[in-house]
Amino acid sequence: MEQTRVDFQCSDQQLQALMDSAENKCRQNIRLFGGRPVLVEGGGYEKIWLETQPMGGAMYAKRNLEVALNNQLMFMEQQRADGRIPGSITVIDDQVVPQFNKFQGFCFPSPALDMYYLTGHSEDYLLQLHTTLEKFDSYLWSVRDSDGDGCLEAWCKYDTGEDHAMRYGDAPDAWTEEFPPTDRQYVPMASMDVMSYSFSARDTLAEISRILGRADEVKRWTIAANEVKQKISSYLWDDVRGACFDRDKNHQVMPVLIHNTLRTMYWRSISPGMARRFVTEHLLNPEEFWTEMPLPSVAVNDPLFRNVTTNNWSGQAEALTYQRAIRAFENYGFYDLIPKLGSKLFTAIGPECRFVQQYDPFTMKPSLVSLEGEQDAYGPAMLSVMEYISRMYGVHIDRDKLIWGTVTGPDSSYEQVWGEHVYKIERQKNKAAAFIDGKEIFSSESGLRIETDITGQLLNIYAYEEKADIGSIRIS
Repeated sequence: MEQTRVDFQCSDQQLQALMDSAENKCRQNIRLFGGRPVLVEGGGYEKIWLETQPMGGAMYAKRNLEVALNNQLMFMEQQRADGRIPGSITVIDDQVVPQFNKFQGFCFPSPALDMYYLTGHSEDYLLQLHTTLEKFDSYLWSVRDSDGDGCLEAWCKYDTGEDHAMRYGDAPDAWTEEFPPTDRQYVPMASMDVMSYSFSARDTLAEISRILGRADEVKRWTIAANEVKQKISSYLWDDVRGACFDRDKNHQVMPVLIHNTLRTMYWRSISPGMARRFVTEHLLNPEEFWTEMPLPSVAVNDPLFRNVTTNNWSGQAEALTYQRAIRAFENYGFYDLIPKLGSKLFTAIGPECRFVQQYDPFTMKPSLVSLEGEQDAYGPAMLSVMEYISRMYGVHIDRDKLIWGTVTGPDSSYEQVWGEHVYKIERQKNKAAAFIDGKEIFSSESGLRIETDITGQLLNIYAYEEKADIGSIRIS
């Protein structure tokens, strides 16, 4: 398997320390599962979780392709015969043990497809992923629409990874049965997250079918994905409030203003118009989600907001949300928000370089104590730092294209080694020059997001910053 490596050097000592510390501590989260290296979540979490580790693994491909691929394959290989994918995988007495007591999110289809591109376009891998997603989608619809209303359900808090969230009431944390709880206040809950799991599976199946040249399947899966998207729009979207809301077991709208519409943007399961309304009306509202440390789990003016410092999705800004936000914003073209969030995260972590799960939305203070004790080396925080730096000051390989960042900032050099190829961007006095295998391909001023194909041919230019000059790019 090809060797990958990132070398980042910059004149800002704190940013340099953040990157160096994140890289060093990420290596400490590599574990052997069945003799194969994987990247665990870290920060006290010694498992691989479906909500974080396929996504985190794909991000870590910049530095270790073997680990990145194993973080996908483990979940595919541990799929049950009925199609269910484990919500987490652990090692007990040297044995790999899949755990089926929750979904724990589903940030899997897109990162898993990313790895097809990043590891050499293996058709066998693509077919394995196709089978995995098809079986899981079938499982969802055979089990998780218990009342037949056409909307998939969450049955426990861990189904959507919202640990200890107030909005779930007395719902169980985990649930092992293949039938829903019958004696709880809100669950089974019609869920924008679980519906998005199906949309993401179907949307990715359509893309896989396109790659395989199966036109009939592309049409079938596209129609199926759009049916899910339409149900989210008609049943869970509130056009007056401009956000999605789950419904309780009695089909009543649950009015808590949660950040989860941003999650639907990660899965691309809502329309561009819906995404724009949520971002402009809620996400960027300082009275709701655009706090000093943006993106609390619940709007800070909502009655159910709780500023709890330990693992709790009722309030504080989560590093995992920052990790997911990158793809969410890229999916809908909100590129200018990426450096804004990255800068906030860098500031919040600060010179101590402690990587934790949560941050106070009002003071930006890291919550250093988790339910597991003193916390550091939490994977989503470290991977977020490295990913934001790659978008802001570096180069990111996005399937069959390259994304180059020239955000205003310190003098820097970012080099991505990928097998026999070297992608490099150098910045000095807010001027940038990009190189592939030592050959300059363009130069520009600061504040831009520049997309090229894998050979360096220009595809698109976007402004990361309001005063950025798109016309400053010069093709070499």
